[in-house]
Amino acid sequence: MSGDAAQPVGNLIALGLSQSQRMGIGQLMRWQWEGYPRYHQSRVNLLIHIVAVPLFLLGTVTLVVAVVQLSLVLLAVAIGCIVAAVALQGGGHRLEPVPPEPFSGPLNFVSRLFLEQWVTFPRFVITGGWGAALRKLRDS
Repeated sequence: MSGDAAQPVGNLIALGLSQSQRMGIGQLMRWQWEGYPRYHQSRVNLLIHIVAVPLFLLGTVTLVVAVVQLSLVLLAVAIGCIVAAVALQGGGHRLEPVPPEPFSGPLNFVSRLFLEQWVTFPRFVITGGWGAALRKLRDS
């Protein structure tokens, strides 16, 4: 059995350039945080994120409520919010001078997406990175 296969699946997340590279959640969060300013330099993309990330968060919370209440209407709203948020951010990232690292698979996509929405982008805003990136664009 290989070293990767011996580790619990929950501790491994495929990341970045190849499927053979694996990181734990802490490493993924660190990698995402360290590269965040590099992949978020476009004014339009920054403005898209400040709207789309809360829309994604609303969608995921609504999804939980929809499941708990067994509500198809809320389920449709939740899916609509999530899909719209992901589509908006995908479009925004196409405007970036440095494109994001490609996803290595479905688990990598979901892991990176949820960490960015729930941890990395809110941290970027709270620590002043979002505002600093906008000011840097304005001043240049």
